[in-house]
Parts: sequence; C-alpha cells; structure tokens
Amino acid sequence: MSNTTYTLTEADLQAYTDGQLDPLRLAAVEAWLANHRDDTERVATYRQQNATLHALLDPVLNEAIPQRLTRPQRKTWNSFPQLRYAAVAVWLVIGGTLGWFMHGAQEGHSAAAMTLAHQAVLAHAIYTPEVRHPVEVGADQEAHLTAWLSKRLGSPLKVPHLGATGFELVGGRLLPGSNGPAAQFMYQDARGQRLTLYVRTDNGSNQETAFRYAREKNIGVFYWIDGPFGYALSGDLEKPELLRVAQLVYQQLNP
Repeated sequence: MSNTTYTLTEADLQAYTDGQLDPLRLAAVEAWLANHRDDTERVATYRQQNATLHALLDPVLNEAIPQRLTRPQRKTWNSFPQLRYAAVAVWLVIGGTLGWFMHGAQEGHSAAAMTLAHQAVLAHAIYTPEVRHPVEVGADQEAHLTAWLSKRLGSPLKVPHLGATGFELVGGRLLPGSNGPAAQFMYQDARGQRLTLYVRTDNGSNQETAFRYAREKNIGVFYWIDGPFGYALSGDLEKPELLRVAQLVYQQLNP
C-alpha cells in the first residue's frame, strides 16, 4: 500500500490504537502518522482514555460477586454506582471522542486544546457523582494539596477561590493527562452543585488561547491554554453562568 495514495480513516486509527491492524496496513498507518502530528496526538489521547477506563473498570472485574446480587430482587440503576460511573465514562469516550474532534476541526481548534476539553469533561463526569470520596485531598489541607500537585505537575499551581460565585473548594486529586500528570480541583455550592477545574501542563509550549466553549450532553466546559498550563472548567451550568466563573478563575490565575 503506497503512502502517497493512502489516506487515514477513523477505522484505521481506532484499529491502530487497539493493535488490530494487519502488517501491511500497520506500515501505512505508521508512515502516515510520522508526517501528521495531529493524528499522532489523537492516538495518544485514545490510548490514555483506554488506560483511564481500564484503571476505572478492571478492579471491578476482580471483585467477588456480592451476596445480595445472588438473590433475586428488583434493582434500580442507582443501586449500582460503579456501573453508572462506568457507563458515563464509556458514553463520553465512545460517543463523544469523534464528535469532539470534528467539532474542533470545524472551529479551527488545535488537537491539544480539544483533548484538554474532552479529558476535563470525562474526569468531571466520573468524579462529581462521588459522595464519600469526591477528592483525594480535602480543602482543609489546601497548602498540602497545592504543594503536592505542583510537585507532580512540575510547575507551581494556584488554587482559585470562587466564594464570590457561591462555590467553595472541596479539594482536589491527581489524574492522568495526555502526556503526564494532571490535576482536578472540585468546587461545590450550597445546593450541592459541583464544578471542576482540570489543569494539565501543556508541554512547555507557552502558547495562549482565548476561552473556548463546548458542551457534551449536560456538561459545559470553558477551556484555554495560558503559558505552561491548559485549564478547563466544567459543570452543569448555563453558558453565561459558567463563563462568569471561568472569568473569575482566569483573573485569580493572572492577577
């Protein structure tokens, strides 16, 4: 298969990510990727999403079947929170990935910015439903949280305070990003509504982008790149309200 006539398809890209290509087509895809950086970044994103799903779902496979499940009884969807979170993650990855990239292509966004937004929404959907363990380190240990995540990301982080908008810091956690660690800070208002701020290093590119907005089902996200960091604020809020919070975040990060 000549590389001069070959054009990458989404099916080939997915099969390449999963290691399911025959040798001839594998060689053609690898030759294509060597000259198309955006598609190489898409493969890295797909592989990271696969790793995230395995980390979330593999432990469930090794669990013993609870005794209550061996007795016939009526169960509702909310009776199985692990399955519910897993389903959300699968929906976002399978149903949303191609849509995100196509949406971004239409808007002229970079692949890096698009994957930033998608990863932020995925993390938001997985962790905001948690009741007992929404974060790894609580707001009562904010200094430790900031120092720990700054060390892991390799750059000093700032934690915005959003009390002026009614949202208070719950805490944060460490997450996998496309090319290294990422951080998630979670906020909650008096109604129990939650927002998350996803932060990852952007390979030291020091580029800047204006606010971009996207929406995946009921989750809106404003995302931007500022110096060494990429930021994404996600939540189930109307666009103007989420923008108001995002602007406050930006102002505190850039005093």
